[in-house]
Amino acid sequence: MQVAFVIYPDIMLLDLAGPLEVFSWARHRGEGALAYEIAITSLQGGRIPTDTVVSIDSEPIENWVGRQIHTLVVVGGDGAYASMHQTQLIDQVAALADRSERVCSVCSGALILAAAGILDGRRATTHWEDCALLADQFPEVCVESDPIYVKDGHVWTSAGVTAGTDMALAIIAEDLGQEAALERAQMLVTYMVRPGGQSQFSPALERQKTDRSAKFEDLHRWVADNLTADLRVEQLAQRENMSTRSFHRRYASTMGVTPAKAVERIRIEAARELLETSSMAIKSVAGRCGFGDEDRMRHSFLRSVGVSPSAYRERFRIGG
Repeated sequence: MQVAFVIYPDIMLLDLAGPLEVFSWARHRGEGALAYEIAITSLQGGRIPTDTVVSIDSEPIENWVGRQIHTLVVVGGDGAYASMHQTQLIDQVAALADRSERVCSVCSGALILAAAGILDGRRATTHWEDCALLADQFPEVCVESDPIYVKDGHVWTSAGVTAGTDMALAIIAEDLGQEAALERAQMLVTYMVRPGGQSQFSPALERQKTDRSAKFEDLHRWVADNLTADLRVEQLAQRENMSTRSFHRRYASTMGVTPAKAVERIRIEAARELLETSSMAIKSVAGRCGFGDEDRMRHSFLRSVGVSPSAYRERFRIGG
């Protein structure tokens, strides 16, 4: 299967290197042969500068116009802001896309796909910093700012940097099976094969950024490990050796949300992961994550995520 990357001056090196590493050594399960052949193309060919001291060798993109491509990947970087206005490049990307079974972008590469008309009428994502620009410049695109990657038909778009690696692993799961993707993830020492429904905004990271003194870090970790425990504010205050009133005031002042809302968010995080990665019944997910019953979890999802748990699973489950 042929994978062709499209690059241009001032790409982000990791936007190329992550997916390139995933595809380059992917193999059919139990077979020795490599599954993909790789080409790196650019408008004129030659060495292309990146956002680092490393430059990348490439061949002219016109060499591939008219040839069959299995997966086309347009990478991202600050150079996309200029390249999206390069008529010759956009025309050639459109021509390559017409001959590709699958078309993908990493990060701001979505701007180039959009300029080529490939994203018209489709759901798409990009790095959160570029979502507003994508929506403003290309109103025909249904921009989703939260997911790490979006698949709409044969077109895949991903958020920034490491999300390109996540997308590539998901593509391998689709092409070669989940075991092959897990094997590549293990070789790359990747934490897990993340489904596209995961947010660009890590809730745990956001909590750490908000709680800069790490005052409640141990409490958050304990809550995540004890979702079925009594997590009412009185119990949390007791664990922190504070009065209920003082704890509630200090927590809300530090974190910007009430303890009850924080507990709900942590439970939703856990439920999202189970819905994405397991076939566990929704009722069981609700019990495992401390919601008590399915109806309560459904109300929490509708309020915080905007869809029901069943709709969330249908859309974002790995392999779904």
